[in-house]
Amino acid sequence: MTVPATPSHSIWSPLRLPAFRGLWTGSVVYFTGNAMQVMAASWLMVELTGSSFLAALVQTAVFLPMFLLALPAGVLADTTDRRRLILSALAVQTGVCVLLALLAMAGWAGPASLLLFTFAAGCCTAVLSPAWNTTVADSVPRQDMPQAITAMSIAWNSARAVGPSVAGFVFAWLGAGWVFAAAVASTIAMWQAVRRWPPRPHPETRLPAERLWGGTLSGLRYARHSPIILAQLLRAIAYTGAGSALWALLPGIAAQQLNTGAAGFGILMGCLGTGAVAAGLVLGKVRARLGLERLITVGCILFALAMLVAAYVRVHAVVYASLAVGGAAWMAVMATFNTATQSSAPPWVRSRAAALHTLSSLGAFAMGSALWGAISGIAGLPITLTLAALAMAGGIFLARPFPLRMGDAHEITPATGLWEELHMQDPPAPEDGPVAVELSYRIRDGEAQEFLHAVTQLRAARRRDGATIWRVYRDLGDSSRYVERFIVASWADYLHQRARATMADQQLEAQVREFLQPGEQVVMQHYLAER
Repeated sequence: MTVPATPSHSIWSPLRLPAFRGLWTGSVVYFTGNAMQVMAASWLMVELTGSSFLAALVQTAVFLPMFLLALPAGVLADTTDRRRLILSALAVQTGVCVLLALLAMAGWAGPASLLLFTFAAGCCTAVLSPAWNTTVADSVPRQDMPQAITAMSIAWNSARAVGPSVAGFVFAWLGAGWVFAAAVASTIAMWQAVRRWPPRPHPETRLPAERLWGGTLSGLRYARHSPIILAQLLRAIAYTGAGSALWALLPGIAAQQLNTGAAGFGILMGCLGTGAVAAGLVLGKVRARLGLERLITVGCILFALAMLVAAYVRVHAVVYASLAVGGAAWMAVMATFNTATQSSAPPWVRSRAAALHTLSSLGAFAMGSALWGAISGIAGLPITLTLAALAMAGGIFLARPFPLRMGDAHEITPATGLWEELHMQDPPAPEDGPVAVELSYRIRDGEAQEFLHAVTQLRAARRRDGATIWRVYRDLGDSSRYVERFIVASWADYLHQRARATMADQQLEAQVREFLQPGEQVVMQHYLAER
């Protein structure tokens, strides 16, 4: 008998694997180079224009591509060659950074070119991110995935702390052009890591390829009808929307509450980053001891308390310590949400799920930042941070309607032999449709309610994998006969739906068949719309 592998709670466990260690190292260099580029672009914009508004637009140029391209990039990562996608995006980003470095060294970089090239580099990062996330997850055994995601979060937070500091020294010593040149080196390092440890190719299939728009709708439909993914996305939106207040108002806290200026703002950012990195080192063990919901609850409470301390305390050391704790809480909760998403999505939609997590978090963060900033202009920092802390604490009550958990292996493992093979003399074209599918059940007397309860469990699975309409009908001429009927947009979508069924779906099907009369079989029929 095969004994299941015991999950490791050590952050070092995935780093013992050569492939993950190489990809992680490439990530550290790449994330640091990106952080250096953004810092240099922002500071150069200030030197060129003296405009804080244009400097803020640099951040917009960095994050706007994520809003525009995250989900389409997730579709491409799920349906095309991930290796080619990542390498192509990195090649374009390298060219963009080379041009920006040369313009800066020649003294020809202006506000427009800074924004344009920063936006172009951001587009490249947005395109490769979903494919990169799933590549990293695929490089480790399933039981090590939580620690691998945490290790990547540590790499990202470390880069946010170290990159701008290094860029500042290089900028002051050699100029912006050499900072952009360092960003070129970081993209080359990432490119080499992907070439050395490429992502696994998608399994071969005879199914029609998903188109970009159809794949986007499939990803959204899966998230809507998968209780695990939907709960994670809604909880992440609530958490980042409330927590964005502290991040957005941090400059005001430094200037108005602590009277420290730009240097103090850097210290506050460093405290948040240091806490995040420290939390990553012990997160696996803490999560194993507390469980998901208790960890999220503790994280919400600690971050809410950090906001209250920042709102009302003027003692620097106390504020610094509270922000370090807040950074640890932020890291623990966000890494847990990310892990829950990637571990609960089957391979065919995992990149899209990761993209939706990014899109939901960034969207809530951006809108929350604007909202809390507007409120602070009216009510002041203390009241705004108090309201945000109350909103953060209120998010704890989402645990009952939207419980969080990691998906089990049988919920993401493709099923075999769930339905019989299709044998048709004249099969429809992939684009033909809509297609109606009927499954007829003749059940034992006196078990109608139990049967209806069992068959209703199939609704989410059918709609999650492609059905647009789902119903169960009772035959008015035969009280023992029930018909499950659902509609799929096209024949290609129906074939994809069949291929997406999991072992968990197979178990649900088996439970429904237990109600059949002796000797009866489920009868499946297909109908193609003609008018």
